[in-house]
Amino acid sequence: MMLIPLQPVPSQNLTVSLASQSCQIAVYQKTTGLYLDLSLAQRPIVSCVLCRNRVLLVRQAYLGFVGDLAFVDTQGSADPVYSGLGTRFLLAYLLPGEAGGAL
Repeated sequence: MMLIPLQPVPSQNLTVSLASQSCQIAVYQKTTGLYLDLSLAQRPIVSCVLCRNRVLLVRQAYLGFVGDLAFVDTQGSADPVYSGLGTRFLLAYLLPGEAGGAL
């Protein structure tokens, strides 16, 4: 498991290498919750996925992304909100095989 650093701001974009994959991640707050977009080498993998505590965000290997992403509440079981990103709510990258029990 690897943690992806995020800032406590309502909208952010970052580029990160995950298992030798060039990933672009957008995380943004809406009135209905926190959402995530993931692109792999400029190709959309998932878009506008509602982020929930300890729920995998990609889930489907056929999409071409190796591994998965999930938010983890370090202080309880709440769904993430932008104001706690990077401290209370952490974004974790999970390798295949870690996704089942690492959360």
